[in-house]
Amino acid sequence: MSLLAVDLGLRTGLALYGDDGRLRWYRSQNFGSATRLRRAVHGLLHTLPEVRWLILEGGGNLAGIWENEAEKRAIDVLRIGAEVWRQRLLYGREQRTGAQAKSSADPFARRIIEWSGAPRPTSLRHDAAEAILIGFWGALEVGLLDGIPPELRR
Repeated sequence: MSLLAVDLGLRTGLALYGDDGRLRWYRSQNFGSATRLRRAVHGLLHTLPEVRWLILEGGGNLAGIWENEAEKRAIDVLRIGAEVWRQRLLYGREQRTGAQAKSSADPFARRIIEWSGAPRPTSLRHDAAEAILIGFWGALEVGLLDGIPPELRR
């Protein structure tokens, strides 16, 4: 069983977590249009039959695309706003503005990458960094992790 986290948008951040609560892979993908996104979501979820949970940050029509495909595959969906994961994972001083929260996500995402043993990025786009944190929040929420591991506590 795994968990897929999505920072919604036509430019989407994606992060896959395994059943041990560790990050397997992450990436940023520019779909360009809702039509291409719809086809890509179908194909992506088809290649990931082990996904049990889908964590979406955001809403609107793009969320509906992910939710419809997840429903066909009996994947549990949690849709959250950015404030939900930010409140649990970032200090108040790190999230006073959206731009500040985006920049604070990067160093924490890099620590999760290292702790998980996932490949290190040459560059880490903010949507991928946020997807990593959305997924980490999701791993805590669904019980893949009992709590924040000591190596990641700040």
